[in-house]
Amino acid sequence: MDRNGGGGDFSGPTRKVHDEENLAVAIPETAHQISSDSWFQVGFVLTTGINSAYVLGYSGTIMVPLGWVPGVVGLILATAISLYANSLVAKLHEFGGKRHIRYRDLAGFIYGKRAYSVTWGLQYVNLFMINTGYIILAGQALKAAYVLFDEDGPMKLPYFIAIAGVVCGLFAISTPHLSALRVWLGVSTVLSLIYIIVAFVLSIKDGVNTPARDYSIPGTTTSKIFTTIGASANLVFAFNTGMLPEIQATIKQPVVNNMMKALYFQFTAGVLPMYAVTFIGYWAYGSSTSTYLLSSVNGPVWVKAMANIAAFFQSVIALHIFASPMYEFLDTKYGIKGNRFAIRNLTFRLGVRGGYLTLNTLVSALLPFLGDFMSLTGAISTFPLTFILANHMYLVAKGSKLSSFQKLWHWLNVIFFGFMSLAALVAALRLIAVDSKTYHVFADL
Repeated sequence: MDRNGGGGDFSGPTRKVHDEENLAVAIPETAHQISSDSWFQVGFVLTTGINSAYVLGYSGTIMVPLGWVPGVVGLILATAISLYANSLVAKLHEFGGKRHIRYRDLAGFIYGKRAYSVTWGLQYVNLFMINTGYIILAGQALKAAYVLFDEDGPMKLPYFIAIAGVVCGLFAISTPHLSALRVWLGVSTVLSLIYIIVAFVLSIKDGVNTPARDYSIPGTTTSKIFTTIGASANLVFAFNTGMLPEIQATIKQPVVNNMMKALYFQFTAGVLPMYAVTFIGYWAYGSSTSTYLLSSVNGPVWVKAMANIAAFFQSVIALHIFASPMYEFLDTKYGIKGNRFAIRNLTFRLGVRGGYLTLNTLVSALLPFLGDFMSLTGAISTFPLTFILANHMYLVAKGSKLSSFQKLWHWLNVIFFGFMSLAALVAALRLIAVDSKTYHVFADL
């Protein structure tokens, strides 16, 4: 343990900078920009994640397995506990006189080298699976637009997933780091509003014109238990990134106060569009709601096509956010910085990022079960990173300043979410096993 109570420093070279609260705060070296973005821009980065095209699936993957009361209460509770857990991590950003710009750096500083490696592994799996889900989403959106004009055409889902992977690769090559998204965040917001408004309005129209819906939870007693547990993993997946320190690294000083502003924005104004489309979609179609809401709605072909194309491009932008920790790790390790269009930088991004996204695309086409990926991601990485690790790190870092009741509270959180993580893992693996029997690899869903 070092003199600040941490387990060690595994983030490489550091530099000292002036800070209003600490005369000298060490910042790890990185090839990407840090401390350059306003809290409002960071708030939009977080909101882009919440209102990505994943929101088009929550009516089917959260509300259908849970029903009205558990679904609504679950979403509200998930919002509150996610804000709380993220605020714990945000408040540790400058713990021990050092900025922790990577989740693994923070865990390594508090616990030691082994925790650094385990956290990096968990985070890598988390982000890889989220990115895989985005490529599946983008492929589904592109296919949904295609079948509107040629329902019996020869193009199948794996082809659209491959196209999505290529477009994601081109965007990754041309956009060097997270802060470079600036104008694209505005584009992403417009795209999100397009598919959310279209899904919202057409769902209301269908709901008004449709007879009474069936809101009963489908399945046998056993399957209901597993789908309910899986839906709880989807609840936490909906609100959390698993990369809060990496996003906080881009924010201007004071980093903790500004990050809290961004989080409050994310969990108030940012969640409203997601709430609206999730609840209205379930209201309109009941237990028959699709896991991709735009497949359920009825309306003008051009409107549905526009919404699907918007969902496709927004998924491309959102994926870049969740791939950025891997990009930062590789760029920093190999010294890729400076002019984004320099031949060396372009060649590196083409080979390394292109290779990473090729693997993502292959897995997406091989196993295009979006709901299962959401559940599995929530179980094996979102629960541990966002809830278990956040509470325990805060307990270790601030232990001497916490009351007995506060310590008990954090321990209860660790134990409860540890149990939920294990239960959700079992449920997610069962769902994948069931779907694997129903569908073949490279399925055209």
